[in-house]
Amino acid sequence: MPSRLPPQRPTLYRTHPELILNLGSCLAVLAIITIVTFLLVREKANVGQAAARSASNIVQLIDTDIVRNVELYDLSLHGLIWAIQRPELASVAAPLRQQLLFNQAFTVPLRGDILWLDRNGNVAADSTSVVPRSANFADSRVFQAHRDNPGLGLVISPPFKARLGELDWCISFSRRINDADGAFAGIASGALRLAYFSELFQRLDIGRDSSVNLFNSDGVMLARHPSLPSDPLIGADLSEQPNFKRAMAQGNGSFTARSSLDGKHRLYTFSRVDDLPLLVVVALSTDEVYGSWRRTALVVSIATGLLCIGILWLSLLLGRELRRRHSAEQGLAELAATDSLTGLANRRQLDQVLRREWARAQRSQRPLAVLMVDVDHFKAFNERHGHQGGDEALRQVATTIAHSIRRPADLAARYGGEEFLVIVPETDLNGVLTLAERIRSSVEALPPFGDDQHPVTVSIGVGLQTPEAQQDLSTLLGCADDALYCAKRNGRNRVEVYAG
Repeated sequence: MPSRLPPQRPTLYRTHPELILNLGSCLAVLAIITIVTFLLVREKANVGQAAARSASNIVQLIDTDIVRNVELYDLSLHGLIWAIQRPELASVAAPLRQQLLFNQAFTVPLRGDILWLDRNGNVAADSTSVVPRSANFADSRVFQAHRDNPGLGLVISPPFKARLGELDWCISFSRRINDADGAFAGIASGALRLAYFSELFQRLDIGRDSSVNLFNSDGVMLARHPSLPSDPLIGADLSEQPNFKRAMAQGNGSFTARSSLDGKHRLYTFSRVDDLPLLVVVALSTDEVYGSWRRTALVVSIATGLLCIGILWLSLLLGRELRRRHSAEQGLAELAATDSLTGLANRRQLDQVLRREWARAQRSQRPLAVLMVDVDHFKAFNERHGHQGGDEALRQVATTIAHSIRRPADLAARYGGEEFLVIVPETDLNGVLTLAERIRSSVEALPPFGDDQHPVTVSIGVGLQTPEAQQDLSTLLGCADDALYCAKRNGRNRVEVYAG
């Protein structure tokens, strides 16, 4: 049975609490995700900075050690040159001469041998024995460079395989020796085993997939630890690698890039060794640098995701309960405003709407009509069909009245017993009469109830309030009631009007 309640205001305000709840939950989840993301990003930056600082410290320690050893070698070379240039050296016995020549070398922890090469490249004196070993280095690039260029100073050679002894891969530090006339008299050269750097690097714990590297300024690898079978060998030229070029261009610092050797991302921290043509590079694996952070980020992300899902799930549950509560409240409101038998508005709802429409008509100076509808001979109908039949007849009449009303602003209500009241705002007399006649004829067209030969009919009294009439609400209802009794006196099943 449809209910002809008055038009309701938009239901947005009724769902407003749920919308606020959903919006608040989404904002809370967004805020949590934003804060956690910010903290994780900041923590990642801190981890990277800490790793870069640690690698920088390692680089500085290596730089300091290399510079110290270079200074010791250079001091030994200067001592050797000073002794060679002493005129009385030739008259000294061989053991004492070696002691004088290499005394400085014996007093420092050198990592290789020191040689005096004469102007022809032959070994004139050897730090390892009183009788110098036999070898000629005239074909050496370093020897030729000192011979041809008096102003070179200290020269650090590329890596080479040692010709004397069992030193394996070495680099040399050398200086030119001049005679009393300033002419080339040979070179003083000290060999440093590259294994020394490997031993130095092995004492550093930098991770399994990271490495410490030493290059000369030409991009030749001098040392690397750890060294895997797939890594470049000592003496490999990496001068064309983008990361080496970038490190040489910047001089010192750090950056993250993909390794051109194995394709993995690494954090490169590097520094030039003082004024020497050497470059120390510490390459840390980003997987190892950020491994702990990634595990923490995974745990935090999972916990945050579960928290956000929990918030949204609880919000949905609460929203569902709010909808149920709203639906229940709306149902109760409809029950409170609906006549239980006919489904039309009840007397309480009728009185509220009638007062509201009356006030609106007074403000807008628009007409207001009420239709008083009464079922004819209802007492006799009840006697023939019983109360159950009478109730069914009232329901059919109520349904017919509700279907006859087509405007949302109109209201049909049960006034009491077999009487109904229809409120028709802002309608002139012709429109009201048309509606009344439609209700009357529709009720008359209802199929007979059982085998009853008397159709159900209604009498309708119309009360109309116009802007010119001086009426109050009770007068309007009284006019409709008078018109209804006039219709009954005039034969029932008809419409009468009383216009004030």
